[in-house]
Amino acid sequence: MFSLKEWQREHLRRQPFPAEWVPVLERNVAHYRFLSPQEQQALQGHVQVFLHEKPFEGCGGLEITDEIRVTIAAEACLLLLGGASDGFPHCNRVLVYPSAFVSTVTQVLPGGVLAKGEVARLGESWGFGNVVLSWDDALRGARALAGAHSVVLHEFAHQIDEENGAADGVPRLRGSRGVYATWARVMRQAFEQLSQEKAHISFSKEVLDTYGATHPAEFFAVASEAFFERPQALLAQHPEVYAQLKGFYRLDPLAWQQPQRSAG
Repeated sequence: MFSLKEWQREHLRRQPFPAEWVPVLERNVAHYRFLSPQEQQALQGHVQVFLHEKPFEGCGGLEITDEIRVTIAAEACLLLLGGASDGFPHCNRVLVYPSAFVSTVTQVLPGGVLAKGEVARLGESWGFGNVVLSWDDALRGARALAGAHSVVLHEFAHQIDEENGAADGVPRLRGSRGVYATWARVMRQAFEQLSQEKAHISFSKEVLDTYGATHPAEFFAVASEAFFERPQALLAQHPEVYAQLKGFYRLDPLAWQQPQRSAG
């Protein structure tokens, strides 16, 4: 029996997708053009639910438009196509800056001294609250099918990771303890390899951004980016990581890049 939330979501998915939003998807979300008609329809449904449930707020003088809302929602909802998350339940709103923004961070220095400083950010994910994004960088990442940094995929992967209460690089998995043991083994080995590559400054051909070596949570977000943005390279360099993410997201982005899938 459907809950009220499930009924509302299903009702939203059945509503006609606004015709003026389709060109936004085709122009701004590179993956969209390579999805099957069924996947495009499913993504449209996720977008409608997302935009109903997640309010957007412009920051730094940015005026929120439908283009901003639809582009960010569609890029984020690529992560949902296989059912990896129940709609990012901990995300309350999306804050969008025109470009990179300044965030205050606290660092623990030797001796336990706390120091605050300001750093430029492209995005942030708060475990129980907001996702903060740079619009310039969100658009750039969404329009590039491969080789770009997708700040939207990255930050919403953090949201998925944090659904079980901890930002530790281990999202809520399906199956027995053995599933978690395999995940931990594969991801730890790849994380350690990336850390070694970073330490020896020999990562120029590494498909995973070395920022992923800073913490297991960042590794999961970086690996998720690569899974969607550079699937062929990730499969070639880290086949076990690819297999784990394919099983988790229940998707195979390699299929989206087949020529017969192209609208052209």
